[in-house]
Amino acid sequence: MAKTYLKRQAAQARAYSQAVASEGGKIVWLAGQVAAEDASGKSLAGDFDGQVYEVFSRLGKTLSEAGGALGDMVTMTVFITDARLGDRFTQLRKEIFGDNFPASALITVAGLARPELLVEVQGVAVIG
Repeated sequence: MAKTYLKRQAAQARAYSQAVASEGGKIVWLAGQVAAEDASGKSLAGDFDGQVYEVFSRLGKTLSEAGGALGDMVTMTVFITDARLGDRFTQLRKEIFGDNFPASALITVAGLARPELLVEVQGVAVIG
């Protein structure tokens, strides 16, 4: 499966691609993922970085079960509860994805399913 990343300077600076084109492969639609606690059961309430890392870890695990990897994500929708965390999310996404970023939308919402949740990510991956 071939993927082509349409990279524009402004988008790359914010750790997303303007578009990602793919040919062939299996499409995986990822449900929204949150993380109130880490894999060992430690609370992540109030820990934005911890929640982001755990969310992407869980998405990666789901993709692995589907035969892929986190790098197979072609688009994501990110929901955060505090607009001031947008720049931090961008920094973390750069760390996690390198420079081949999924297309993305970043949306600030009044709240998520539980008050301790600060971020939710859903997406689409193409494995192949």
